[in-house]
Amino acid sequence: MKSLAELAAIRDKMKDKVALRLGANSTRIVVGMGTCGIAAGAKEVLNAFVEEINAAGLSENVMVTQTGCLELCQCEPVVEIYEEGKEKVTYVKMTPEKAKTVVEKHLKGGNIVTEFTVAADK
Repeated sequence: MKSLAELAAIRDKMKDKVALRLGANSTRIVVGMGTCGIAAGAKEVLNAFVEEINAAGLSENVMVTQTGCLELCQCEPVVEIYEEGKEKVTYVKMTPEKAKTVVEKHLKGGNIVTEFTVAADK
């Protein structure tokens, strides 16, 4: 890094991704990033949520964050969605492709993707 302007350019480039993880938004997506989750692909799932939320223009209303083990190791990667005034939804055995579907149908469309939930996995 050679100048303050270069640092500002880097900050601006990364602003959207950081804002998704740090914002105080009405919807919160929590990706389980314990050892078991990471081994099952949780990092790729988290990245897919960040990218899809950015692409869909939802970054003002949706925050993506991570946590440790969610105690559902056999169902990893696990994603929990918290929406203001609604019950938590737990998605299991997530993939980046499933994350795209959840953004489209659940976050944009308002319909829980029941076939990806913990209840459907039992």
